[in-house]
Amino acid sequence: MSQREAARHFGISRDSVRKILAFSVPPGYRRSAPIRRPKLDGFTGIIDQWLSEDRQRPRKQRHTAKRICERLRDEHGFEGGYTIIKDYVREHGRRHREMFVPLNHAPGHAQADFGEAMVVIGGIEQKAHFFALDLPHSDACYVRAYPAATAEAWMDGHVHAFRFFGAVPQSILYDNDRCLVAKIEPDGTRRRARLFSEMLSHYVIRDRYGRPGKGKGSVEGLVGYSRRNFMVPVPNFPTWDAFNDWLEEQCRKRQHDKLRGHNETIGGRLQRDLEIMAPLPARSFEACDQATGRVSSLSLLRFKTNDYSVPVAYGHRDVWIRAYVDRVVIGCGGEVIARHVRSYDREDMVFDPVHYLPLIEKKIGAFEQAAPLIGWELPKAFTTLQKLMEARMLKAGRREYVQVLRLLESFEMEEVHAAVKTALQMGAISFDAVKHLVLCRVERRPPRLDLDVYPYLPRAKVATTSPSSYMCLTTGAST
Repeated sequence: MSQREAARHFGISRDSVRKILAFSVPPGYRRSAPIRRPKLDGFTGIIDQWLSEDRQRPRKQRHTAKRICERLRDEHGFEGGYTIIKDYVREHGRRHREMFVPLNHAPGHAQADFGEAMVVIGGIEQKAHFFALDLPHSDACYVRAYPAATAEAWMDGHVHAFRFFGAVPQSILYDNDRCLVAKIEPDGTRRRARLFSEMLSHYVIRDRYGRPGKGKGSVEGLVGYSRRNFMVPVPNFPTWDAFNDWLEEQCRKRQHDKLRGHNETIGGRLQRDLEIMAPLPARSFEACDQATGRVSSLSLLRFKTNDYSVPVAYGHRDVWIRAYVDRVVIGCGGEVIARHVRSYDREDMVFDPVHYLPLIEKKIGAFEQAAPLIGWELPKAFTTLQKLMEARMLKAGRREYVQVLRLLESFEMEEVHAAVKTALQMGAISFDAVKHLVLCRVERRPPRLDLDVYPYLPRAKVATTSPSSYMCLTTGAST
C-alpha cells in the first residue's frame, strides 16, 4: 500500500503512517519548541531572583506560589493566573533540587547527632533529647536520652557510647551545633567550644563537620529509625536511667539484624570497625560544665537561671561548680560542700534543708516560715518529737528540736530516725538523749540512758483519762 492508501484504510492521518514506518515502537509525544507562556515569560527572571534569595532566608519565611502571584500583580502588573505561577515554581524547585553521590564508608569512623521525641518519665510527659552515635560502615548504633541537649549531654553521650563499644572512633562527623562550635570564621574554620575541645583532646578524636544547614545522611537516618522503633509507642519509665538501660538493650538487639544489601549482620560488620578503632583511655572524660560564682546572702549559688543552696557557713564566698547531666556539685577550695539533683526548669530554687539549720537555730523565729524547710518530708517520729518538745519548753523546745535535726549534718537519716524512735519509746524527750542514742548506734554499744541517774532528762508521762478527774471542776464551781 502507499502511505495515502494505508491512511485511508486504517482511518489515520498520513503523518501517523509516516511515524509508524519510521519507528518500530511509538516514540511518544516530542515537543519541537519550548512552551510559549506569553503572560509569564516576561516575569520569570523576577521569580527566579526571589526564589534564589529565599535560599538564604528561614525555611518558614520563603515565598509560596500564592505570595509570588500576589506580588507580581501588585508590584509588576502581572495579568496571568495563579496556575501558571504554581506550575513554574514547582518545576523550578525540581530543577534546583540537590543531588548526592553514593558514599563508601571506611571502618573505624562515626557520625553523631541529637534527636527529639516525647516520653513519660516518672509519670510526667516531657520531651526527650536523645544522643545518637552511628558507625556507618557497620550500621552499629548507640542511643541515650537526656532532659536537654546541653553541652554536658553531648559529652556524656560520647563517654557512654565509647564505653558501650569498648573503643574510640578515629573521627566523628558533626553538624554545627552551638554546643560544639562556638563560631564559624569567614574562611570556614570552626572555633570549638571549650568542653567539646577538651573531650576531643582527651580521646584523641579528629572532628569533621557537614556543611552548615545540610544533613549527615547516616546518623540522621539513625535518628529517624530510633524515633520510629524505640519511641513508638511513647516510652514510659520511672527514671531516665531505666529508660537508657532499655535503649542500650535495643541497640544490642539491633546488632543481630541483617540489613538490605549486606550478607553479614550488623554485629559481624562491627568487628571490622572495632579493629580500626582506638582503645579506651585509662580514665573516662569527666563530662561536666565548670563555672565559678559567689554565694549570695540567702546561701544560694546561681547556675544557668537556677539557684542551688550551700551551707550557710560559706555565705558571700567564692565557690566552684561542676554541672553534670544529672547532678550539680559545688565546692570551695579542695572541698565539696554541696550536691544537688540538677534542675532543668527556669528560675528554680533547689534547697537542701540541712544547709540552713545552723542559721535557723540562731534565728528560731524564722522556723515556721523558712522556705528550705517547706516540703521537707521527714518520718512521723520527728513530728511527734517536735510537738512534745514545743509543748514542754515552747520556743526553747523548738530550738532543741532544730538541734536534733542538725544531727543530720553528721549522721545518716536512718541512724537519727532510729534514735528518735527509741527516745520516744523511753520517754526521753531531749536533744542530749537523742544524740547519746545516735552515738551508741554508730559505735555499736548499748545505750546507758538511765533516767534515774540523769534526772535532767525529762520523762513524758501520759496517763489514761478518768471521768473522776473532772469532778474537781464541778467542786470548784459550787464553792
